[in-house]
Order: sequence, then C-alpha cells, then structure tokens
Amino acid sequence: MIRHIVLWSFRPGTEAQREEFLSGLQALDGVIPEIRRMEIRRSCVPGGTYQACLIADFDDLDALDRYKHDPRHVAVSSLCKSIRDTRAAIDFAL
Repeated sequence: MIRHIVLWSFRPGTEAQREEFLSGLQALDGVIPEIRRMEIRRSCVPGGTYQACLIADFDDLDALDRYKHDPRHVAVSSLCKSIRDTRAAIDFAL
C-alpha cells in the first residue's frame, strides 16, 4: 500500500477556484478505481504555510501512476496548477 500526501498553498484571491479544485478532487473518489482511500482537508489556521492537503492510498506505485495520468485527475489538476503558490508531496509505503 502506498500513501500519497500532497500539500498546497494558493494565491490570494483564488478562494472560489480553490473550492472548485478541492471539490473536483474529492469527486474523483469512487470514480477513479485506483483510489483506495482519499481525504481532502482544509487548514483551520489562517495564514498557515499550506491551506489544503490530500491524503490518498493506492495499492502500489503503478496504481498511483495510473491515477496521476488519468484524464479526470489531469483535468482537476490543471485548475490547481493555475491557482497554487506552492505544492509539496510525499509518497511512502504503509
């Protein structure tokens, strides 16, 4: 099992697009078969380094790679790329 964690900070003034992105990402759960478990969390600390994170589990690195290249994920991800300041990610075996 592989856990995939991504953290994002977003540019000021992109709150509506941020919610559109996070809702779109959450909507992939149950649609892309490689996702075993997914959580989207928003920071409760104003002014923190990151405003949101994804925690997702996949069977293996191949499943994670298929998810990353799935056209549905690519479409949602393109919105994120247009509004994010920074992104940090880590993948590790459980």
